[in-house]
Amino acid sequence: MSTIEASNRKMTELLNVLATSEGVRPSLLDGVNFTRVDRPLPRSPVLYEPSIVIVGQGRKRGYLGGQVYTYDPHNYLVLSVPMPFECETEVGPDGPLLAVSVRIDLAVLGELLMKMDRKPLPPDGNGTHGMYSTPLDPALSEATVRLLESLLSPVDAQVLGPQIMREITYRVLCGERGSSLRALIAMNGRLGQIQRALECMHANYFKTLDIDVLASEASMSVSAFHHNFKAITATSPLQYLKTIRLHKARMLMMQEGIGAGIAAGRVGYESTSQFSREFKRFFGSTPLEEVAQMRTLLGLDAPSTMSI
Repeated sequence: MSTIEASNRKMTELLNVLATSEGVRPSLLDGVNFTRVDRPLPRSPVLYEPSIVIVGQGRKRGYLGGQVYTYDPHNYLVLSVPMPFECETEVGPDGPLLAVSVRIDLAVLGELLMKMDRKPLPPDGNGTHGMYSTPLDPALSEATVRLLESLLSPVDAQVLGPQIMREITYRVLCGERGSSLRALIAMNGRLGQIQRALECMHANYFKTLDIDVLASEASMSVSAFHHNFKAITATSPLQYLKTIRLHKARMLMMQEGIGAGIAAGRVGYESTSQFSREFKRFFGSTPLEEVAQMRTLLGLDAPSTMSI
């Protein structure tokens, strides 16, 4: 049995203990989440924060800009910017999909790069993208197992966990596609410039945003901003903003029990009917249907009342 196969078997055993509930759940450690999916899920829209996703069992496929990104026990996923995309989940006869995600911390990234060898980065033949999948190597696999082992104990999680998260980020930086992640810290590079715009959009998604202002803050012309934004996120700034608003509205309705009208206003829509049309076009179901499906998937009870 290879090192990766042995680590993967141990990873799956630990995730079976730690990820007992279906859906995405927080761990004892801020920035680390577990994912468990007990049944196959069709291709549907998702929104991931900047993170490293390592799968112990099962398979996911992400779809973005005509590309397919597979992450499974042999390949991990990296998102260097907040990324909306479409995802489908495969569950095999061996059991549920089990995965762990580690949030990418910009401060940790910068500190690591300061201490790493200053030699030129190897070029990424696939270009600088906000999302990629790449083969899992033994060092990263073993570090993931140690992270999961630490999460069995509250004390170990707090004492050992942050250092192992840091090691996992380091292993990804050293990987064959690490240049895409390193570019996030090169704030004069296009990924760093677009990252600033994305942070602004996520912080102010409920406001009217001026693309000219975003381009100026990214130190780009409007045409260059559009070009680079689409190269990294595979969508336009306006479509990206709409996607954020729809995902935020779905989360508000699910968590707070509010209806489509209130959610639409909270995320920046002036027209509830426009919101409902765009929501159904994007998610493939009405707000009420989608929230019910999500609550069933996550094992949540329906709220006793839902305001509209």
